[in-house]
Amino acid sequence: MSSKRAMRQAQKQAFAKHRSNISNSRFDFKKKNLDKLKENKKKKT
Repeated sequence: MSSKRAMRQAQKQAFAKHRSNISNSRFDFKKKNLDKLKENKKKKT
């Protein structure tokens, strides 16, 4: 494999990892907030 091709592939993999990290962290953040909201509602009632 040429080094040019290897670099391009490495960039694609790094970008894909970056995108999945963004979406996963966003999902985790929403999940945590939902849990907190549910707990607060339980405490109020």
